[in-house]
Amino acid sequence: MAHTPHELADEFPEHVDRMHELKGSNAHFARLFDEYHEINRAVHRAETDVEPTDDFNMEDMRKKRLRLKDEIYAMLTG
Repeated sequence: MAHTPHELADEFPEHVDRMHELKGSNAHFARLFDEYHEINRAVHRAETDVEPTDDFNMEDMRKKRLRLKDEIYAMLTG
């Protein structure tokens, strides 16, 4: 299986234990975590032309991924 860039464990390696903890104890965090991974994989598939998309959709997906990542980071550090 190919490595998917931007996995949360790679983005925030110092917070891996906290992510695991929050996934089990915070339903909102777990939903954000799952949503991030879903959009991240969609972006990766589009970038590698497995599921090509137009530039506008790609930009929207990347913005959504960034918003989710920012919210996840705030929860990890807050």
